Amino acid sequence: MSELREELKYLSSHEWARLEDDGTVTIGITDHAQAALGDVVYVEVPEVGSTVTMGEEAGVVESVKAASDIFSPVSGEVIAVNEQLEDAPETVNNSPYDDGWFFKVQPDNVQELENAMDAEAYKAQIDE
Repeated sequence: MSELREELKYLSSHEWARLEDDGTVTIGITDHAQAALGDVVYVEVPEVGSTVTMGEEAGVVESVKAASDIFSPVSGEVIAVNEQLEDAPETVNNSPYDDGWFFKVQPDNVQELENAMDAEAYKAQIDE
């Protein structure tokens, strides 16, 4: 059973988003996604200072089985990337919601997160 966290928002493409206290949004892939991918061997994230658009490709995660695009749940400026993933991409497998986050965005419009699913809706999707 995949771990889900109630405080997160989820995309049908298996990204999660956490609205932080400072108004920024942290983004990664779900426990379900990392389990389906298998051993993660490479993560490509957007550059700090670049702009991402809600629903558009923002990076790539590669595993021994497949490569998958990473989509941004919000539009805005990338303010941080998880540099730990460059040398230790397997962190995504070990800790998808904590140490394995991908990037952080200063959102143009935080209301865009309302388009994402809550944990219950995401669970229903992955249980299908």
